[in-house]
Amino acid sequence: MSAASPGRQLRCSLVVMKKNVMLYYLKPPVLIFGILFPVVFFMAFSIGRKMSPGVMVPGMVSMVLWFTATAVGPLVTPWERRAKTYERLVSAPVSIGSILAGDVLSGFLFGLVISSVAAALGTFFTDAVIRDPFLLIGGMVAGAMAFSSMGVLLSAPPSANPSNIMLLSNLVRLPLLFVSGVFVPMERMPMWARWMMPLSPLSYVSALFRLAYGQNAFCPVWFCFLILAAFAFVMFHAARKFHAMYKSRGL
Repeated sequence: MSAASPGRQLRCSLVVMKKNVMLYYLKPPVLIFGILFPVVFFMAFSIGRKMSPGVMVPGMVSMVLWFTATAVGPLVTPWERRAKTYERLVSAPVSIGSILAGDVLSGFLFGLVISSVAAALGTFFTDAVIRDPFLLIGGMVAGAMAFSSMGVLLSAPPSANPSNIMLLSNLVRLPLLFVSGVFVPMERMPMWARWMMPLSPLSYVSALFRLAYGQNAFCPVWFCFLILAAFAFVMFHAARKFHAMYKSRGL
């Protein structure tokens, strides 16, 4: 089987995913930025506000998925560069795309598992009712893939310092979070935020989750899935392009 064989490339992606799961899932930065951040944000914006469970739980699950799926990718590459294992990885007989696909799969799995737990807890401890479980699961899968691809794109800058990448990551994630409609419904947002709302992939995941819990959303189901697929495709291929460019320059 040749080095370019699709089967070999898939196996390499799964090996990279397994390596990330075993080495990085329990790292303090991943736990802090992936789990503690959404909990703190949710408590800060929900305590003292009269929010129905049908609105509160979809927002919580959206935010958990947003932070968890984007937490692994931005940290793996700088850690590998610092440990001097990144050069060995990219010099192996495997494509950059396969390596990044493994990083995407590890972020996808992390986000999917943690957000599923959040949805289960929210449904168990509140009066929120899942009206369409298949839509909720589909939204989790599509959102985790799009968010994880974005996390891998954010890891592209050639830095061996994880704090630099996480600073960039939060400069992107936090503004997109606040204009996504998770905390404030679209009809109550200022006009400038309404114009920016479609730019955030979290807006479409939040819309799917609201529909799954029987709430209204700003766009139809098919459009949300279409945009999330486009986000995942564009961001993954942009990440592959940037990583390949930096590799060719020896960075």
